[in-house]
Amino acid sequence: MIKNIAFVALLLISNLLFAQNTAMTSAESKAFVAKISAETKEIKTLQSDFIQTKKMDFLDKNIVTQGKMSLKSPNTLSWKYTKPYQYSIIFKDNKIFINDQGKKSTVDAKSKTFEKINKLIVGSSNGKMFSDPEFSVAYFKNGTSNIAKFIPKSTQLLKYIKQIELQFPKNESTVSQVNMTEASGDTTNIVFKNTKINAPIPASEFSL
Repeated sequence: MIKNIAFVALLLISNLLFAQNTAMTSAESKAFVAKISAETKEIKTLQSDFIQTKKMDFLDKNIVTQGKMSLKSPNTLSWKYTKPYQYSIIFKDNKIFINDQGKKSTVDAKSKTFEKINKLIVGSSNGKMFSDPEFSVAYFKNGTSNIAKFIPKSTQLLKYIKQIELQFPKNESTVSQVNMTEASGDTTNIVFKNTKINAPIPASEFSL
């Protein structure tokens, strides 16, 4: 019985160690950046379903939403939330176009916090996010993923964003998960599923 308990404990510990993030060496990070940069140059369009989970200190329950993300090179990006409500946000021509359940509006995208996330996601489709001057980048790995953690350099941006983390499954070049930690401690987790690369995207996906 004691041997069985010890075996289970050892298995649990090994699983925890397997999932633990470790820093990449300089050679590993250079190889990772080179691989992603080379492979993403061929991406012209990208579509993916997503589940977004928002954790806020003043709420007892997490806010969970679902929808579809569509990207068209070089810098057009659409987020269309479908559950539990209808909400669309499109980044195009340095502007943000919003449709909040029928109420439409347009705002300048510059200096918007969410625009920084979108800039990294667009950059992740063409390999340019690793050279973004607004962030310093640290690279990690675990048993299933390679991870790039982006820390804002400016004190202005640090007032809103503490860290943005992009996860790439091993041997894949597209982002599978985004984790953002705000300065307040609130977090946003976005998991991408059913990703399609270079499939035709109707123009209607980028309009309200």
